[in-house]
Amino acid sequence: MMVRIRIVKWRAIRRFFNLVLGGLAMITVAMISAFLAMRLAIHGREVKVPDLSHMTISEASRKASSMGLRLQLENKFYSPNTPAGQVLAQFPASGTVVRRQWPVRVTESLGSQQVSVPDLSGQGERSVAINLKRVGLELGTVGQIAVPGPENIVVAQTPPPNAQGIDRPRVSVLMSQSSDAETDSFVMPSLVGLTVSTAFARTGAAGLRIVSAEDVTPTAAPAPVSNQPPVVVAALGPGIVSAQSPLAGHRVTKGDLVRLSVMH
Repeated sequence: MMVRIRIVKWRAIRRFFNLVLGGLAMITVAMISAFLAMRLAIHGREVKVPDLSHMTISEASRKASSMGLRLQLENKFYSPNTPAGQVLAQFPASGTVVRRQWPVRVTESLGSQQVSVPDLSGQGERSVAINLKRVGLELGTVGQIAVPGPENIVVAQTPPPNAQGIDRPRVSVLMSQSSDAETDSFVMPSLVGLTVSTAFARTGAAGLRIVSAEDVTPTAAPAPVSNQPPVVVAALGPGIVSAQSPLAGHRVTKGDLVRLSVMH
């Protein structure tokens, strides 16, 4: 009798443990399934950015859309190596893992430069915009500078007329303003290709100061702007400006310092 009772108890205990183990196994399977489902859901919303280089903009747009990405055209640049209408550069780079609906920013190639930069000097802003659009160029930054003479006409531009090897179809201009009006900032003119003496005259008229020019013996020169002390600048010799800082097109303020590299 006692043996039978013990057998019954043992069977009950074993059944209990089997139920517990079965329950633990089911919980474990459920947790693993939930983890895998979450992982698939997360990674299912990720995608590798494709290589869009040398595709046309429409092809690149279709490719990006097919992978759940959005194409954004950010810039247009001239390129002698990539035909016009094709993708010149992209960000993020191909192979980057991003989430779906992520924007892919691209730069379109305009091919080799085939337009001539017009001379805009003396023109008003509206005429500038119309004339640039007529030859396939865009109006870039518009700055003002106080100079004597007529108001609201172009006194400087970058890139200069007939420039070759420009990187983008954009021309920034510097407009005249009444000398009685106050203006603090304007577009840095291009000095590359000018003689040192011409560069000095142009920066002086704009209220800027040349503080150094490499490869030229410095001498004292008159201050380009009234009420400013003399500044050490390059000797006004026949040297040609090969580089400048700040770069052309950057916004500068009266009294800013300009550094030049000179080629003999």
